[in-house]
Amino acid sequence: MSSTPDTKGWRCPQVDWIVARKPVAYGCACSFMEQRVGDIAAGRAAELIWLLEHPPIYTAGTSAKAADLLTPDRFPVYRTGRGGQYTYHGPGQRVGYVMLDVARRFGDIHAFITALEETIVDALAAFGVAAETRAGGVGVWVRRPQSGAHYDKIAAIGVRLRRWVSYHGFSINVAPDLEHFAGIVACGIRGAGVTSLAQLGLPVSMNELDQALRNAFERRLGRVHEAANDDARDASEPVGSAPS
Repeated sequence: MSSTPDTKGWRCPQVDWIVARKPVAYGCACSFMEQRVGDIAAGRAAELIWLLEHPPIYTAGTSAKAADLLTPDRFPVYRTGRGGQYTYHGPGQRVGYVMLDVARRFGDIHAFITALEETIVDALAAFGVAAETRAGGVGVWVRRPQSGAHYDKIAAIGVRLRRWVSYHGFSINVAPDLEHFAGIVACGIRGAGVTSLAQLGLPVSMNELDQALRNAFERRLGRVHEAANDDARDASEPVGSAPS
């Protein structure tokens, strides 16, 4: 199945687009997503793509292994229902929470994940980054400059479905402190590193990346609607879920 939806036979429903004005606490984000996904599934709210940053945290997906958390006391650790293993979120990293009707738009979760990967590859290409996907490794990668045989991850993906509506999503390293990844085995992959646009020598701003992402999403979903920031709850202190 193609990862690009066929929209000729039906009118695409509206997708809201929100960019948070300030860092959003992880617990608050999860509480908001839970509510929004339920509303989307019930037909009470439009689908949503929500772009934000988090304070420094580690999150553990459903496949996370205890041995991959190398420094458990460094940052708060959140257990989450998304797929995948450990990852880091923090300032300088663009997190995108994608709440879409996967059954209607993509048909199955594999096509949806492929579409997310391809959307990120397309967005990074706007800055001259030759990003790639890899068989057996979810996410988006770039080849190390010194070796064509090794890769560093620039974007991670971890999603969950509820009643065929997706939530959680992706993170792209713009200019985070990459040393913060040293506290985990990122995505459970040993022997592979992480990189960022800044490390690649590209001084890309969040606003520039957001526009490239919007352009890439609109090529797949149709025009998105810029919704008011008040539709999502920005917060500096977590509510709801507590770190483990």
